[in-house]
Amino acid sequence: MAEHEINGDLSKLAVVHTADMAWQASPSPGVWRKRLDLSGPAEAGRVTSVVRYGADSRFRQHPHPDGEEILVLEGVFSDERGDYPAGTYLLNPESFSHAPFSRGGCVLFVKLRQYPGADRRQVTIDSKAAAWRDGEVPGLQVLELYGEAQHPERIRMLRLEPGAVLESQVYLGGQEIFVLEGGLEVGLEGALENGEPSYRTGSWVRYPAGSRHALRSDGGCLFYEKTGHLTV
Repeated sequence: MAEHEINGDLSKLAVVHTADMAWQASPSPGVWRKRLDLSGPAEAGRVTSVVRYGADSRFRQHPHPDGEEILVLEGVFSDERGDYPAGTYLLNPESFSHAPFSRGGCVLFVKLRQYPGADRRQVTIDSKAAAWRDGEVPGLQVLELYGEAQHPERIRMLRLEPGAVLESQVYLGGQEIFVLEGGLEVGLEGALENGEPSYRTGSWVRYPAGSRHALRSDGGCLFYEKTGHLTV
């Protein structure tokens, strides 16, 4: 199979504003996608996407080599195990198999082939019902989604109140962000200043290992964060 690459160099900063992208058809009728990164075969590679299921659309039963991660953004996503409304987080480990569908339509943030290891646990979290904890700085709330000592990545949802700041730090294992609500300002290599890069709802950002920056939200923000998964 032919190899493809979209933002495939993990040593470089990648920024995608998904609201500006056009939907592209998937191999399954009624299912559309916006691919944010891709390495490998077009339909079997390591990929991060935003995926839209139309009403009554579905995929046939299929396995997930190297695992699958899903965050339901809109609507209700389903498979033979149950229904997962907006706000549901799923991590399905290696060897997991299902036949996903949506009765009324849904939008998902999806990562495929990024969680190797048969020893991973399966995770299902309703972020709207789960208990969030206060973060390390004022104005920050945190919901832990996934982390296991034997694997490098840590996955969380972070909520910043208006004006909250996460001070500058080095992300030795890289950082990946998907903005779910609001806006996020990033100060590269140090403190935040006017004119720094700004990300909005639907922005996806991947900072390589060793990146240093601060984060602030002037108007409040909710975002997905993955750290520790990239190597120097």
